[in-house]
Amino acid sequence: MTLQVGILLAFLCAFATNVGFLLKHRGACAAPDVSLTHPVRSAVGLFRSKWFTAGMLVATGAWGFHVGALALAPLSVVQAVIAGGLVFLTVLAERFFGCTVGTRQWAGVGLTALGLVLLAASLPHGGGGHASYSMAWMIAFESALLALGTSLVLSPQLGSREHHGAMLGTAAGILFGVSDVALKALTTSVGSDGFLGVLSPWLATCVIASVIAFYASARGLQKGEAVPVITLTSAAANVSAISGGILVFGDPMPSDPLGIAIQSFAFVLVIAAAALTPAPLRAARATT
Repeated sequence: MTLQVGILLAFLCAFATNVGFLLKHRGACAAPDVSLTHPVRSAVGLFRSKWFTAGMLVATGAWGFHVGALALAPLSVVQAVIAGGLVFLTVLAERFFGCTVGTRQWAGVGLTALGLVLLAASLPHGGGGHASYSMAWMIAFESALLALGTSLVLSPQLGSREHHGAMLGTAAGILFGVSDVALKALTTSVGSDGFLGVLSPWLATCVIASVIAFYASARGLQKGEAVPVITLTSAAANVSAISGGILVFGDPMPSDPLGIAIQSFAFVLVIAAAALTPAPLRAARATT
C-alpha cells in the first residue's frame, strides 16, 4: 500500500510540475532578462510577474508531493511516473497555453503511457521508500552531475536563441536530478535518524543544485519555446534521477531475463518519448 501511495503522489507531482512550468514560462517571458551576475535583481524581476509567482507556488506544491513520493517509493519508480507528466504537458500546452501539438507529439504521449504500463507490470514486489545508499557512489554521482550541469549553465552562448534555451533547460534538468538524488538521501536519513537526519551535507547539495537550476530554468524559458525547454528539462531530470536511484540506492530491477528486458525497454520508451514529444511546437507568448 505504501508503494501505491508513493506512486499516486508522484502522479500529482507530475501534473503540478507541468502546470507550474507553463505558468513560469508565461511570467519569465514578460520579466527582465535573467542574469547570473545579478541574481537578486533577476529574482525580483521574475517574482514581479504574477504568472511566474503563481507558477512558483504551484511548483512548491509539486515539490511537496515529490518529497512525499520519495519517502514512500524507490527513486527510479518515482521519476519514471513523473516522466509520464509529458502526457499532462502536451494536453495543457495545447488546450490552455496556446501551443499546437502535432501527430509526432501525440505519438510521444502514447510511448510514455506504454512505457509506464510496462514498467508497472515488470516491477518487483515490495521495495520501500527508505533505502540505504553507497556513500562513495553518492559522492561520485552528485559531484559529476553537479559539475556537468554547472558547466553547461556557465558556458558561453551555444548556438541560436532557441538552442541555447534548450541547453539551459537540459542543464536545469540535470541539476534538478542532482537535487532529487540528494533529497532522496535526506528522506533516507530522516527515516533512520529522525530530525537529526536533516543535518547532512546532502542538504547543502540539494540547496545549491536547486538554486542554480532555478536561474538556469528561468533563463531557458526566456530564451526558448515552452514545450521543448520544459520537455528537455523533464527528460534530463528523469535520466539523472533514475540513474541515481539504480546506481546509488540500488533500486530493484527484475531478477529474471524477461523482466529485465521489459523494464529496460520501459525506461527506454519513457525517455524516448521525452525526446520525441517536443518537435516543432510554437507556444504563444503571453503577457502579464
